[in-house]
Amino acid sequence: MRYPLGDRVLLVQGDHSFLLAGRALSDFNLFIETFEGESCEKVHPDDLVVVSAPEGGDIEPARMLLELVRRYHLPLLVLPKDHPGSERLSLVVSVAESLRLSCSIRRGTHPGQHLLCSSGELAGITLRGSDDGVELEGVPPGIRIGYLDGRAVREITH
Repeated sequence: MRYPLGDRVLLVQGDHSFLLAGRALSDFNLFIETFEGESCEKVHPDDLVVVSAPEGGDIEPARMLLELVRRYHLPLLVLPKDHPGSERLSLVVSVAESLRLSCSIRRGTHPGQHLLCSSGELAGITLRGSDDGVELEGVPPGIRIGYLDGRAVREITH
């Protein structure tokens, strides 16, 4: 299903987790920092910035993280596979034209921007940036979808 975004943020929410998706809005260079070095990816306005909260929690910090990346171009940090800090990450972010959610990767350890850690209830969802919006595929039954309007959520009826 396709959802128009403009500069709005889409909320995809299960019973125990959620994700936010927004368009990048501008061209910029995204720096990805790893222990081995630094890489740089070109981001385009219709690419997606997606923040996943595998254990749920407050939506506001996730919204802030999304804005830090898309408006202020905050670099992304990738931890080594066995880094103990990955267990404490409550939010993870990815920037790509298209990405898939997976519950089988460790948080914060995957440098490829096509894959993002999620909870089991959101795993398998694919998000694709489209002209001024996002397409969602593989959304399981019972998942709620809405837009963030400021701090309020406006659910979308299907």
